[in-house]
Amino acid sequence: MTIISAFVLLGILIFVHELGHFIFAKLMGVRVLKFSLGFGPKLIGKKHGDTEYLISAFPLGGYVKMLGEDPETELSEDEKAMAFNYQPVWKRFGIVFFGPLFNLLFACLLFILIYMGGVPALYPDVGEIIANSPASGAGILKGDRIVEIDGKSIGQWEEMTGIIHNSPGRSLDFRIKRGDEVFPITIVPETKTITNIFGEEKKAGLIGIRPLGNQFKRHYGAGEAVIMGTVKTVEISVLTVESIIKLIQRIIPAETIGGPILIVQMAGEQASQGALNFFFFMGVISINLGILNLLPIPVLDGGHLVFFAVEAVRGRQVSQRVVINAQRVGIAVLIAIMAFALYNDLMRIFTGKGFNP
Repeated sequence: MTIISAFVLLGILIFVHELGHFIFAKLMGVRVLKFSLGFGPKLIGKKHGDTEYLISAFPLGGYVKMLGEDPETELSEDEKAMAFNYQPVWKRFGIVFFGPLFNLLFACLLFILIYMGGVPALYPDVGEIIANSPASGAGILKGDRIVEIDGKSIGQWEEMTGIIHNSPGRSLDFRIKRGDEVFPITIVPETKTITNIFGEEKKAGLIGIRPLGNQFKRHYGAGEAVIMGTVKTVEISVLTVESIIKLIQRIIPAETIGGPILIVQMAGEQASQGALNFFFFMGVISINLGILNLLPIPVLDGGHLVFFAVEAVRGRQVSQRVVINAQRVGIAVLIAIMAFALYNDLMRIFTGKGFNP
């Protein structure tokens, strides 16, 4: 089940990525010669029109091969009109950019569908109250439901914590439901130092309560789901970029980098917890794939985009010699990263230390 889940996840995401390249190339009138899921020797394939559609031996990737990408191939004038390398720079930029963009759009679509289908949430019901905290001093009791803060209606625990965390030292007007009674309470969150997901310390407001644990499934209408899905896509995209920066800064230890074994393990784990978890995980990985492909490393989409940007400024293409040498460096960098990620995966297996995302 774990292997199958990983193949389904990676197969869909690779297909979506290459589909972005393929669709924009077709829209720009560029002839696509091959559309492959996987690299290496062909396992199965079928030609339809100008394009051969393939499934290849090594599943960790894919490619779209277009007419004119091979500089050694002689082309007629008619063929040059449909060749990638003879297109204006903005068209080539768009063809390359649409691969990562499709991964981000696909993740957004997944999140929208997830929100429309319903996501688990906690009622804002108070469980444990920490002694000598602002909440205990204000008289909050176990079982109280927080229904409003500063005039804003509260429907779930997450909405409440967001307001409290962002209001250290500021007086907040709560409305509390206790049984059939609803009454006001004023609480000033105390300023505490907490640790974020990167292990960094920051100041936040806390009132000293924990959730009772009552759950419900919250469904969102189409319009609200579009907003929520878009916001979630932006949040995870920003978080991914921040994670990359903090890895470079060594704020996040390099040991947290995961490779294909970790993806297989996590895909299986999320699938075992239900379709909702699996599709949310697929959305997160799709965003990671899109963002990582935009890194300015030669052989990745981001590396090609850098060359196109240089071409747009200079008014002529970067020489093939420079491109080929840069791509050799890029391949070496990617191999080193993948080898290190695989090493981390194996160390987790042999040492028995799990990964806590």
